[in-house]
Amino acid sequence: MSLFKRLLNPNYKSEEKAKKSDQSKYYPEEKLPTDEKFTYNFNKNGGKFLYCENQEEVSEAFDNILLENDWYERDVFCINDQLTSRFDGYNLNFSKKTNATFFLSTCESLVANNGSILLSSNQIKEKKLKELPSNFIIFATTSQLVENISEGLRKIKNQSQSHIPSNITTIQDFETEKEKDFMSYGSSTKNLYLLLLEDL
Repeated sequence: MSLFKRLLNPNYKSEEKAKKSDQSKYYPEEKLPTDEKFTYNFNKNGGKFLYCENQEEVSEAFDNILLENDWYERDVFCINDQLTSRFDGYNLNFSKKTNATFFLSTCESLVANNGSILLSSNQIKEKKLKELPSNFIIFATTSQLVENISEGLRKIKNQSQSHIPSNITTIQDFETEKEKDFMSYGSSTKNLYLLLLEDL
């Protein structure tokens, strides 16, 4: 059962408790499904996750993000023409300038084992993460979930036989208020919303 169906099933927790009580403490730990692992790690990193079953829910969630942050009539950095037409009609000024209020984009993959978003030159051209706006709205689909970065890179290679994109990077620090430690030195923190559309 996928994570999203579990969220909608009120009896899931009691079923899980009954299952666990039947298992021995020496029984190997159950491996989390990719979707559940991604959701857990993404939320732990400070990302804001919005699951959508259809395009109407995507539009509603996008509208709620704009409303929550008062981003109407603002500049949006977006280089994807399909996204520009998909989210047209919200009184936004789409531009190719990086000094915009937020960055609207797709991604290459959603990496489950660390809750990160894999991007390439297909989404950000040759820009560095620190050059992009501090607010991101990423539109992705459930078919883009991968277990780890290696799987994400393999997917990029398979989809881009003739021309492999450059500037491949991940972003996984989404808590702008979090105090930095030496492990996060040099990483670029972004306030990130993920609109995830069910397509499987």
